[in-house]
Amino acid sequence: MTQSRVVAMEEGKDTASAVRTNISRALPLRFLLYFLLFLVLGVGLSIISMYSVRFFVVQQIATVAPSTIQPWFEEANSIESWIRPPSNLLHTMNDTELFWRASFVPQIKEYPFNRVPKIAFMFLTKGPLPLAPLWDRFFKGHEGLYSIYVHALPSYIAGYPPSSAFHRRQIPSQMVEWGRMSMCEAERRLIANALLDISNEWFILLSESCIPLHNFSIIYRYISRSRYSFMGSFDELGPYGRGRYDPRMEPEVTLSHWRKGSQWFEVNRRLALNIIEDTTYYPKFKEFCKPACYVDEHYFPTMLSIQLPHLLANRTLTWTDWSRGGAHPATFGKADMTEGFFKKIFEGQSCLYNNQPSTVCYLFARKFAPSALDPLLPLASKVLGY
Repeated sequence: MTQSRVVAMEEGKDTASAVRTNISRALPLRFLLYFLLFLVLGVGLSIISMYSVRFFVVQQIATVAPSTIQPWFEEANSIESWIRPPSNLLHTMNDTELFWRASFVPQIKEYPFNRVPKIAFMFLTKGPLPLAPLWDRFFKGHEGLYSIYVHALPSYIAGYPPSSAFHRRQIPSQMVEWGRMSMCEAERRLIANALLDISNEWFILLSESCIPLHNFSIIYRYISRSRYSFMGSFDELGPYGRGRYDPRMEPEVTLSHWRKGSQWFEVNRRLALNIIEDTTYYPKFKEFCKPACYVDEHYFPTMLSIQLPHLLANRTLTWTDWSRGGAHPATFGKADMTEGFFKKIFEGQSCLYNNQPSTVCYLFARKFAPSALDPLLPLASKVLGY
């Protein structure tokens, strides 16, 4: 009897142990099934959410007007984006940023496109260009061979019609004082803006009182075929030359380096880059060349004669009349505009062009008053060729 109870108890113990073992085995399997179920649901919901967000974001973007700002990396997708000249000259760069950007130089000299070299006509003015109708006639029919840049007083707002070559050609400017470094800074600003157009090869500085003495074809051929740039750079003795030199400019500029030349010049692209890149001579001239040292007559001629004298023709292309004396050349108005007046300008010219004697020495002339325009317009076709 006792033995049968013991057997029964042992059998009951085995049965309970078996039940507990089966339950403990079932629990991990059930948790595993639940975990897998939640995992599948989570992945599914994530995929659905991802596509939903993408759909709604795309829908929202589609309703917003596209931005007018184009990233630089999108613009660089084609060669056109690099060689296309700026469509709007009124940028927001300061001088430091402008000069840095303008100093970019391709290291491979052969252009991978059909580059047609242009002349950059740079006008340094106080405000309006009263002789603009004459210049418009000069430029007409030669689009693609020239660019125009105008530096006027910051307060001046130009109103040239769309038909004019000067329409929207005004660059960001600053105040300019005659005879001071701000004059050269304005000239550097003009050059730097012109350098942004990679097709500009020659750079001519002009004023609002300048006129062309020949038609466009003659001037383009004369400049493009010259082996030299036209900047006066000569050693003048006396108070108006060496007398303006300040020994404190040494050692960068010595008395033997000191040069003088006309403010109105023409330089090629290589020399233009030298002018805007300069950080060596600029501080010296700004500090030590002040009236009665007129920096616009000395800074560029001295610097370029030190750096690249063999590229200078050592003369200007702009005719002026200093025969009346004084600090400024003669100004010509309505009464002066005759065939005889221009005959005197053309006669007696003698110079070197590509090291050969030439009787064509001046391509431009100044100073012409606004009153000269009306008689000049009918006279230009007969006397000036345009």
